[in-house]
Amino acid sequence: MIFKQFFTNYVVMSTLIAWFAAQGLKIVTGYFKNRKFNLIDAMFGSGGMPSSHSAAVMACAVATCIVFTPASFEFAVAGVLAMVVVNDAMGVRRQVSKQAVILNKLVIDVINAENNENREKRLKELVGHTPLQVWAGCAVGIAIPFLVKLIPIFRASIDLMRAA
Repeated sequence: MIFKQFFTNYVVMSTLIAWFAAQGLKIVTGYFKNRKFNLIDAMFGSGGMPSSHSAAVMACAVATCIVFTPASFEFAVAGVLAMVVVNDAMGVRRQVSKQAVILNKLVIDVINAENNENREKRLKELVGHTPLQVWAGCAVGIAIPFLVKLIPIFRASIDLMRAA
């Protein structure tokens, strides 16, 4: 019963489908950028086009708004969460990426030049997103709940959630 409720929950499924759609799009955009398929990096790595974090939280907020109305506390929570995640993807995480590039250059130029036998591990440079990547993720996240709503089992789920 709980298993069925989880997998027919419109908000949860909209969020998960948006996440996987964005991750799947990363495979395509990664191929066009690098001219090679890197399935593992595209599906499980952070960064890239579009932002799956932005897609997921935006889908959650839109689906919550559809079910509970814009005046509900549920939408308020989902909306604030979306704002925090989108801001973090473009702001803090983007700055971490830029700092990692600089630190890696320092490691290569200074530390490794002085000590050839003790190579330092490079920091991950692709952590955050560009504004375009975030907005593309938001667009995916806005579209998915409307597409999921077309599936009959989820229309019934919306009605049940509204009645509760």
